[in-house]
Amino acid sequence: MKLELGKVYIQDIRFADASGIADGVLSVSEEAAKSLVLEDEKISHVEFSIAKPGESVRITPVKDVIEPRVKVEGRGGVFPGIISKVDSVGEGKTIALKGMAVVTAGPIVGFQEGIIDMSGPGAKYTPFSQTLNLVMVCEPVEGIKPHDYERAVRFAGFKVAAYIGELARDLTPEETEVYETCNLAEEIKKYPDLPRVAYVQMLQSQGLLHDTYVYGVDAKQILPTILCPTEGMDGAIVSGNCVSACDKNPTYVHENNPVVADLFAQHGKTLNFVCQVITNENVYLADKERSSNWTARLCRMLDLDGVIVSQEGFGNPDTDLIMNCKKIEAEGVKTVIITDEYAGRDGKSQSLADADPAANAVVTGGNANQLILLPKLDRVIGTLDYVTKIAGASQDTLHPDGSLEVELQVLTGATNETGFNLLSAR
Repeated sequence: MKLELGKVYIQDIRFADASGIADGVLSVSEEAAKSLVLEDEKISHVEFSIAKPGESVRITPVKDVIEPRVKVEGRGGVFPGIISKVDSVGEGKTIALKGMAVVTAGPIVGFQEGIIDMSGPGAKYTPFSQTLNLVMVCEPVEGIKPHDYERAVRFAGFKVAAYIGELARDLTPEETEVYETCNLAEEIKKYPDLPRVAYVQMLQSQGLLHDTYVYGVDAKQILPTILCPTEGMDGAIVSGNCVSACDKNPTYVHENNPVVADLFAQHGKTLNFVCQVITNENVYLADKERSSNWTARLCRMLDLDGVIVSQEGFGNPDTDLIMNCKKIEAEGVKTVIITDEYAGRDGKSQSLADADPAANAVVTGGNANQLILLPKLDRVIGTLDYVTKIAGASQDTLHPDGSLEVELQVLTGATNETGFNLLSAR
């Protein structure tokens, strides 16, 4: 499949009477955006704010981060099975609004929702301090169940992102990148002397607000399968989870997966990027065995020389990660795993909950237990009412002077396990 990804760069965001994009400035009609969100009867109120890099602004509790995109040519539409009809995507032409994001926030659903600081020491750890953020804070109706509220806010975020993306439909992109792969027979003939490499992406799917969706289907319900990597660029994979903020994959990361980008950059040069394999992270041992067995078999059937495996989350998913690694290696396929560490605040504890000698090529996204002091910022978008409940915080987190002493866990994307972050180690 061939996808042309056009990029329209947003230099500023402002509120206006009418929505539109001109000269790199995104104008947003609050009234139009609010009406979209309040179509869902489960949301009682929504407020929009703008947060820009360098401002003294803290956003919390953050639920998802989404990059607006629009499908201008080809099958399907963005966020298939969520916003658009269920149709295969990943080919044709898509336009992405670069340099900005839609951020959903609001009263806490799961205790693992996070923080984005737009300035100060916390901004150094979250990639979303560098985007122009249109933040929507949603209030639920009284008595709503957590799963219903999570779904309402998730869908509201995608609706607003699709609305913003649609504004770029008739614009001429400043830059266009072309991605093409996935015809397995042709790729073998084209690059017979290059190692055949695939990307195995583990999707968080433990339930209890730990969910990822593929074409609108909860990943708990899937068996490992093959995707063309361009499908994620059209929003075929979206976040619906509240795992620890530091290593959660917001939808923005699925749209801009750096493993996919780096493999495409080397495709036809140093390696043959064959495909993307998605697998899930389940709770029960039998489910873990089933998925890892199937993943390893797919890697063998594809006659791969190597794979990169990325994880989402920690603890229980460490078992899935190591199972995938050792079973794929047992099929004669070399693996590199990407994870992060929970090595204690002193960095001396065991980094992963599981291990195996086959896991001898590891990339780390950093130690999520590392302590950091976040100074008080001038403005909070959302609320600090739940800041002591976020994973990586404690009852002693909020100091009298308004500063926060927390672990990196609380910062959205700080130790992201696709490498969409600023930390690693040698």
